[in-house]
Formats: sequence, structure tokens, C-alpha cells
Amino acid sequence: MRSTGANGLWASLPRDLGERFRPRADPLARAILQEVQRAVPEYAQPLEGAFGQIITQGIRQAILHCLDTVGQGTAPLDKWSAVFRNLGKVEFNEGRSLDCLQTAYRVGGRVAWRHVSEFGQAIGADADLLCTAAEAIFAYVDEISALSIEGYTAAQERAAGTRARRRRRLLELMLSDPPSSPQSIASHAANAQWALPAEITVVALERRLGPLDPDSADLDADVLVDFEGPKPCLVTGDPEKHLKDLAERLPGWRAVIGPAVRLTEAPRSLLWARRTLRLVQRGVLPDNPVTRYSDHLSTLWLLADEFLVRELCTRSLAPFEDLTPKQRARLGETLLIWLQSRGSAPEIAKKLKVHPQTVRYRMHQLIDLFGDRLNNADDRLDMEIALRAEALLAED
Repeated sequence: MRSTGANGLWASLPRDLGERFRPRADPLARAILQEVQRAVPEYAQPLEGAFGQIITQGIRQAILHCLDTVGQGTAPLDKWSAVFRNLGKVEFNEGRSLDCLQTAYRVGGRVAWRHVSEFGQAIGADADLLCTAAEAIFAYVDEISALSIEGYTAAQERAAGTRARRRRRLLELMLSDPPSSPQSIASHAANAQWALPAEITVVALERRLGPLDPDSADLDADVLVDFEGPKPCLVTGDPEKHLKDLAERLPGWRAVIGPAVRLTEAPRSLLWARRTLRLVQRGVLPDNPVTRYSDHLSTLWLLADEFLVRELCTRSLAPFEDLTPKQRARLGETLLIWLQSRGSAPEIAKKLKVHPQTVRYRMHQLIDLFGDRLNNADDRLDMEIALRAEALLAED
């Protein structure tokens, strides 16, 4: 048992008033229902099935509870509380806001007061009793409104949690390798209320600053997110919209945007986003809050298989083996610029910021070291790739 404001007011009224009014309960219920359907278009539907049962039960339960409380204030509350919490849950499940139900409660309160006022005047009730009855009616409206808000909020939170779990599972299925079947992904997307796009983009994430606070992220509701897994990431079907100003939307996070791919190739987008992220972590690529994989395609290609790259460096730059690190660095820098530009000594000297004679001396050394390989196009390509790779790996 518990006492409420409305209960106390009903209890202060003479008990016989409730009994004398009871024959009017059914006419009052019909009047409330008729007025509610007139005032709230969403409820102006045939009262058949579950909807009709719930709304008619709610009206009748409200009236009977008040009558049972008049003069004693000890009517059991569990049953009627459950009715109005359930009405709040129904409103959420029907996809409506609480405005319709709150309007219905206010309309019902006005109709109830009109009938009670007419009844009071008919029996000659004094003004104080009528004022108390009016106060009780509108206090009761406030209380059942609060109960429905509780039910609505509970249903909303439960649905949000369920949808979040379903979307997390959808993300896992999309990124699994080998990927799940298109039918399975489509089924999970429908359950998660996520519209399947033609293409998706995966963004690899890494926490950079401060403790994890997912609520600080300002992301669109249609973005699938995993902040807490071992490899945090997000998935979007509309990168132009959802990834705009991503650094501001994800404070404290490092983000790498992978390629846009078909749904069945989602793991590939994650693969290249994470490879790019690893190069950022190692210092090969600049450490920016947001990095686009597409801005570093040549570097990603060049370092896609570092074992092969190192093998190429060993074979193509073998003539450098007996040089000191300083000699190797100077000649390697000169050779790379020559391979890139095939310019004259003065042109190369300008880029290196050294005297042209220094360049001529170094080129003579390179000819002695590499010989005819400098005249072979394939050898020159291998040397340039190897020197570029060495420069990148030296930043690691």
C-alpha cells in the first residue's frame, strides 16, 4: 500500500458519495471515451482488438479506482498503476509521442469533473466537497500521467538497448571474415532498423586522449559504432554526411577512413583502414586526428608487404652494403633525385642544396657502384621503389 496526493483527497470525501455515484460510472466511461476520440484524432479508430481493450480498460480502471478510494484511501494501487504504465509502453510501441495520451488524460479529467459537478449539484453537495473532488480529479490526472511517462521511458530505454545490441551484432556480421551471407546481413539489418546502403565505409578508431567516453561522440544515429571492442570502428553508408567534421564529432579519438566498398567487401574496407592506422601509429604517416586511406595509396601499396619490400631493398641496393651509413644516406639521396628527375648536375645540386661539383663527384661514385644497371629501365624502377621504401621505413 502507498498513499498519494489524490488518494488522500478522495479519502477525505464522505464514503457514501462514492457509492451514490457508482451507477454513473459506466455512462461517465462512455462519455470520456467519446470525448477523447473526438479530441485526439489518433484515437478515433474502431475500438477493436488490443488497442480498444487497453484504452477502454484504462478509462474504466481509472474511474473504479477513484470510487474505491472515496472515504477510505486504501484501494490497492498495483493493478491500476500497471494499467497506466502499460498505456505509456503501448504509446511508445505504436510509434507515438506522449502528447496524445496526455491530451486524453486532460480531456478525461474535464469530462469527469463535469459529471461530478452535475452529480454534486443534483444531490445538493456543498461547495467545499465539490472543490475537494475537483482537486482530487486533477491530482489523479497528474499521477496517471506520471505513471504513463514511467512506462513510456522504460519502453524507450529497453528498445534503445535492444536496438544498440542488434546494431552491434550487425556490425560484427558485416565485418566478419569471411563475411556473412547477404541474406543474414539483410535480416539482421531489418531487426536493427538499419537501412542497408549500396556501399559502406569503415572507419578504424583509436583512443588518443583521456578516458573512454562514448557519450561524447556526436555521431548520426544511422552510424554503426563499436567503441569498446578490441578494434574499435564505425560503419556508415553515407560518408559525405556522417563523416563531415569527424575530428569535432569524435573528440579524443584518432580516426582513419577506409575505402567505400560493397556490403560484401566490408572486411576489406576495415583491413585498409587498420593498415593505414598502423602506419600512423608507427610514424610513417602524419599523426592527424583524421586520416583518409585514399590520400596515401602509393605508400600503402609500397608497404603492403614489408618482407618483399626489404628483399627488394637488399637486392636493388646491394652496392651500398660496404658504405658507411653517412655515405649511404648521401649517395642514396642523390640517386633518388636523379632517378626521379634525370636532371643535370646543376638541377640536382639545386634540389640537394649542394655545389654541382659535389653532385658530379657523387654520380661518378654511383656509376662505379651500379654500372650498367643505371641504364636499365627495370633496374632503375626497382632502385627508385627501394629508395622510396627505405625513406618511409626510416621514419618508422
